[in-house]
Amino acid sequence: MRRRCLIPSDGFYEWRQTGNTRRPYVVRPVGSGPIAFAGLWETWMGPNGEEMETAAIVTTQAGRDIAPIHPRMPVIVPPDAFDFWLDCANVDALSAAGVIAPAPAGLLEAYEISGAVNRTANEGPQLIEPVAAQVLTKQAGLPAAVAPKKSKKTSKDERQSSLF
Repeated sequence: MRRRCLIPSDGFYEWRQTGNTRRPYVVRPVGSGPIAFAGLWETWMGPNGEEMETAAIVTTQAGRDIAPIHPRMPVIVPPDAFDFWLDCANVDALSAAGVIAPAPAGLLEAYEISGAVNRTANEGPQLIEPVAAQVLTKQAGLPAAVAPKKSKKTSKDERQSSLF
């Protein structure tokens, strides 16, 4: 009702259950742009008087693109609804709930990735490589760190400084 937020993201993980096997997938916007999840936040007092701020991502039933993988997904707030979702002073909870809907068809893409993503000790960009690319890397005898990667051609924004 009073504490809605947006949680920026470039995608999320989801697991598909097939029998006794769970397989991880990356779900991201087609074109790899940023998205924002509908969120709720709250401040609560811990048992020793400490304040803790917490947040939760609002979920809904999966859209057509994701339903074969998992029955639910985060609510993705379209950019033109950001102000509406965040305006807790003028938009009541029932009206704001109008943004809670599955993502429209064609917004997201998903592909299977390595089960290594499910271990907190693992990190790095190789965790979101498609399984097929990892298989090719192993067949070529190359460690993941030096495997050939797809090059992304992006135009440099002269207004943005570089850290490198």
